[in-house]
Amino acid sequence: EVRRKFFGTLYNTYSFFALYANVDGFTGREAEVPMERRPEIDRWIVSLLHTLVGDVTRALENYDPTPAARAIQEFVGENLSNWYVRLNRKRFWGGGMTEDKLAAYQTLYTCLETVAMLAAPFAPFICDRIFCDLNAVSGRRSDESVHLSTFPEADASLIDKELEEMMSLAQRISSMVLALRRKVNIKVRQPLTRILVPVLDARTRARIEAASALIMNEVNVKQVELIDETAGIITKRIKPNFKTLGPKYGKQMKQIAALTATFTQEQIAAIESAPETVLDLGTERIAVTPADFEIAPEEMPGWLMASEGALTVALDITVTDELRAEGVARELINRIQNIRKESGFEVTDRIRVEIERTDLTAEALDRWAGYIAQQTLADAVTGSDAPRGTTVVESEVDEQPLRIGVTRV
Repeated sequence: EVRRKFFGTLYNTYSFFALYANVDGFTGREAEVPMERRPEIDRWIVSLLHTLVGDVTRALENYDPTPAARAIQEFVGENLSNWYVRLNRKRFWGGGMTEDKLAAYQTLYTCLETVAMLAAPFAPFICDRIFCDLNAVSGRRSDESVHLSTFPEADASLIDKELEEMMSLAQRISSMVLALRRKVNIKVRQPLTRILVPVLDARTRARIEAASALIMNEVNVKQVELIDETAGIITKRIKPNFKTLGPKYGKQMKQIAALTATFTQEQIAAIESAPETVLDLGTERIAVTPADFEIAPEEMPGWLMASEGALTVALDITVTDELRAEGVARELINRIQNIRKESGFEVTDRIRVEIERTDLTAEALDRWAGYIAQQTLADAVTGSDAPRGTTVVESEVDEQPLRIGVTRV
C-alpha cells in the first residue's frame, strides 16, 4: 500500500516533471519568478509545503516520526499529485516558455526537492535519487547527496493560512460533488449545469467565491451558485444524535426529540452555524452543539445532495442535448490521447484525426471539432463514414462502437 500510495505517486510526479522539463529545456537555473507574480495555486502549494516543513520538523524534534511520515505522504498524494499537478497539467503542455509555465516548473521543482529532503530519513534511496537527479541538471546545490544537505527550514513569510483554508474548502466541495457523480454513474467528462452551496457566513462565501473557478474545472460544472439558507431551495431534516445527547441528557431525551421535531429551517441553520445553542425544554435550559444532531438535506427532483458537517452541496444532474454533445467531445479527446500514447507519439507531435460520424458523435463534431483539435494537438478533426489513418482503432463511447483514424503529420 505504501509503495503504491507514496513511492509510486512520488516517482510518477517526478517522471511527469522530468518529461516536460526535458521537452521545454527547463534546467532549474533560470531566474526565479517572484512569488507575488505566481498564480494563486502556486502560492498555495508553496504555503502548504512550508507548513509541512514546520510540522515535520516539530514531530521529529519530539522524537515522533509517525505523524511526520504521514504528513509527508498526505502532502504528496492528496495535495501535490492529486490536486496541484492534476489541475496544472495544461500549463506544462505545448507553447513556449512563458512566465506562467516557468513559474509552474519552478514551483514543482521546489516541491520535489524539498519533499526529497524531508522524506530522506524515512526513504533514503529514492529521495537521494530524486535529489541528485534534480541537482545534476540545476546545479543549485553542491551537496553530493541529500543526506549531506541541510534539513529544510519553514519560511513563515511564504505561509498563507487563509489561502490554505480556501483551497481546503475547494477540495472538500470537489470531493463531495465527485462522490455524487459516482453515486449515479455520471462521468466527470460529462459537463453538468451547476452546483448549489448554501453559505452560513461571509467568510465561507468569500472563500468559495475565490475558489469557484477551480471547483468548476475540477468537477466539470458550468456554475457554482451560492445561496443563503433562507432561500428555500434546499431544505434539511434534523434529528437528535442519541450517541452524544444520551449520556448527557438521558432523562430529557423525549423532550429533546419532541422539540427537535418542531424546528424550522431557520432554527436548523442557526444550530448548524453556531458553536453552541441553548434549548428551552420548559423545565430547564440545556446547551447543545451541532454534533448533538444529525442534519441532512432533503432530496429534490433532478438534484443530488450531500452534507459534511455544516457544508452542503446540491448537484443538478439534468443533462441537456448540448451538455451531452460536450461530454461526447471530451470522451473523444480521451480516446485520441490514448491512441497517441499507445502509438508511441511524442508529446509535441501534430496529428490529423478522422472520427466515424454516428448519431452519437455528429453533434459533438459539429460543435466541438475545434476544441478536440486544440486538446489533442491535431491540425484537423473531421467526421467520416469510413475513417482513415496510419492508425485506425475500434473504440467506443457510451457503449456505442466507433472507429477513429489518426495520422502523424
